[in-house]
Amino acid sequence: MDVRVGVTQSMRELEVELEDSADREALTNKINEALANPDGVLWLTDRKGREIAVPVGKIAYIEVGHPDEQRKVGFGA
Repeated sequence: MDVRVGVTQSMRELEVELEDSADREALTNKINEALANPDGVLWLTDRKGREIAVPVGKIAYIEVGHPDEQRKVGFGA
C-alpha cells in the first residue's frame, strides 16, 4: 500500500510504501488520531522496516493508495 504525504511549504511529497498486508482501516485510524493533535507526530513504518516521522503541523494532505493499484510510468500516465 502506498501513502503519500504532502508537506506544507515544500513542492515535494513523501512517498512511503507499506506492506501490502497493511490494514487500511487501522492506518486511517492511526492517521486520524495523529491529526487530532496539532503538535503530534505521525509515525509510519515502510516495507523495509524503516520508521518515518512526520510532524502533524507540517502535513498538507495524506493520500492512501490501494495495494492492487498499478503504477503508471511514462508520458501515457
